[in-house]
Amino acid sequence: MTYPEEDTGPVPVVAVVGRPNVGKSTLVNRILGRRQAVVEDTPGVTRDRVAYDAEWAGRRFTVVDTGGWDPDARERAAAIAAQAEIAAATADVVLFVVEATVGATDADEAAVRMLRRTKKPVLLVANKADNQALELEAAGLWSLGLGEPHPVSALHGRGTGDLLDAVLAALPPKAPAAAEQRVGPRRVALVGRPNVGKSSLLNRLVGEERAVVDPVAGTTVDPVDSLAEIDGETWLLVDTAGLRRKVGQARGTEYYASLRTAAAIDAAEVAIVLLDASEPISEQDQRILSMVTEAGRALVLAFNKWDLVDADRRWLLEKEIDRELRRIRWAPRVNVSALTGRSVDKLAPALRTALASWEQRIPTGVLNQWLTALTRATPHPVRRGKAPRVLFATQAGVRPPRFVLFTTGELDPSYERFIERKLREEYGFEGSPIAVTVRPRKRRT
Repeated sequence: MTYPEEDTGPVPVVAVVGRPNVGKSTLVNRILGRRQAVVEDTPGVTRDRVAYDAEWAGRRFTVVDTGGWDPDARERAAAIAAQAEIAAATADVVLFVVEATVGATDADEAAVRMLRRTKKPVLLVANKADNQALELEAAGLWSLGLGEPHPVSALHGRGTGDLLDAVLAALPPKAPAAAEQRVGPRRVALVGRPNVGKSSLLNRLVGEERAVVDPVAGTTVDPVDSLAEIDGETWLLVDTAGLRRKVGQARGTEYYASLRTAAAIDAAEVAIVLLDASEPISEQDQRILSMVTEAGRALVLAFNKWDLVDADRRWLLEKEIDRELRRIRWAPRVNVSALTGRSVDKLAPALRTALASWEQRIPTGVLNQWLTALTRATPHPVRRGKAPRVLFATQAGVRPPRFVLFTTGELDPSYERFIERKLREEYGFEGSPIAVTVRPRKRRT
């Protein structure tokens, strides 16, 4: 999350609530001007309250999409409805979405009673008013007692500009300009396969039921952003959907959730990859780790459900780590339990270490002194009577660290890996991928 200079105090929050399948996520996408929230013609696709940055007429605000609210909700649906109530209670303005074609239902009337308890400004949105005749039907919604209905078609954009003008009028006034620019918290993506405990860990770190937790895998669909204080520092945590398949193999809701999970990794600085310590490391785990390293993000491994691990499982897990995670031995490991809170406070030091490595830069002179000593002690093996030499090196960038070797010829892949391994031994880079590329000297013709 960025905080531009024109930000003046807290960004106001607009919550979008309503019963299931009235088009809340479609309206959110229309407000954002892009397809961000997951939309599918099935009730209950949105489960958590999910925040997005929005802007209208030069005014920035946060729009919060919520799951369907139902007064008779039970079990998981009740947890989803509770998230919608929290969103309404913490918002500056509430958009209450109903269907113009259906009129006021008993559930809508119950929602109005809930919204009145929040004492927040509420704008009544009559969605699916796709033509003028349906706009006239929206007049019957005056009976809900929330004032004038705003007929819109979130799908086609009809009436949404007038609605957003009304939203801006209802928002609290802008605060005076801040004296100095704010610096945002570090952005952390929580990723892992379904049901490894990402949402449980998020709730543990935040200290509230921020994300819906259910033993059924796949509860989280949208990325969920939350600020959490860990070890005295504020972090921006993004809970993401568990990835079952490759993006190209996913369908429907899972396809868009996979895209947004990949985007959340790209937007993050560091990723906490959760693995279930009580189960064998899977191909899904390996694929998610590849996504993080290929995106060039700092990495911390969190082995969750440690409260379920006995001595035999610990022995097996060490063997699995040696075998399956050999290529990322550089990633710090933290054994945690989101359920009991075990060692979750150790995540912050691991994140700091990984981020410091991700941003580490080695001066060119120091790098070349070290590289000269290394290649003299262990020169490239002779191939076909020749041995290419490393002339010099430079660090081309950070976040992650990238190194370029200028050589007299192509290096064996094994020798490139040798140099990378020695780089880590000398300079650490714990928790960060590094990239080493070779640029052979062109032969004169």
